[in-house]
Amino acid sequence: MMVHDPRASRNAHAKSKINRCLLKPMAGRFLKNKSMLNKSTIKYIQSLQQKKFRDEHGCFVAEGPKLVLELIDGRSFECEAVFALPAWIQSNHDRFRELPATSLHEIQKHELDRIAAYASPNEVVAVFRKKTETPPVPCQGLCLLLDDIRDPGNLGTIIRSADWFGVNQIICSEQTVDMYNPKVVQSTMASLGRVNLYYTDLLHWIGQNPGCQVLAATLDGTAPEDIPKSDPTALIIGNESAGVREALINASQGKVTIPRLGMAESLNAATAAAVLLYAFTVGR
Repeated sequence: MMVHDPRASRNAHAKSKINRCLLKPMAGRFLKNKSMLNKSTIKYIQSLQQKKFRDEHGCFVAEGPKLVLELIDGRSFECEAVFALPAWIQSNHDRFRELPATSLHEIQKHELDRIAAYASPNEVVAVFRKKTETPPVPCQGLCLLLDDIRDPGNLGTIIRSADWFGVNQIICSEQTVDMYNPKVVQSTMASLGRVNLYYTDLLHWIGQNPGCQVLAATLDGTAPEDIPKSDPTALIIGNESAGVREALINASQGKVTIPRLGMAESLNAATAAAVLLYAFTVGR
């Protein structure tokens, strides 16, 4: 009996969407296509700024030379299409040897400006496939639980910090900002390809991982150095304004606090996550 796989359909749909949108390319050097961007192509790429269309097409956008090259080299995400200036393609042609010839499109600056979301100088925009969604796996070593982090910049910084400290697993609440939000993607600086993110009900996840020491980051907890080391450990980072939900605090094994020496009322969520990651990795 044949079983329909909706993910395969979405993959094929996304590829055909790009191919239909582009005018017939002319073959050029370095496996590049000189493609005039039409309105359909521009509309499609711009639509990926919104979560509902990223979910529909199973794709996301990345911009800028460093980020795009690192995502291609990392191979964590399948590259659907690259739209870049001629000089940039020529200087990086050896990095695209494994991409299909139809994936690389040479465009002009005025065309790039229409599909780029950021005003800073840019040379390339690329479309990548999202990872296949899988259920969260049990915590190994140290991991983060993110309770309704809403700011894309905060999530991106947290992902980048986790990558720096060798933490490759983040469990997000279902209300946490989308990991493929363009601002998240840009601020991770390619760490998105090295850190695994899962979206689920955090209370359910805690209940499914009874052997994991879960610590909620609060203002009235214990300093990290006074908490016995235990593996695995999950640190809960709360919402920017509301902190960790009471239900999650009650489900945790304890509360952890970064000692305050000055007069600031609180720390930014991303800053707090970075300090705690240091305390529970390098600091121990």
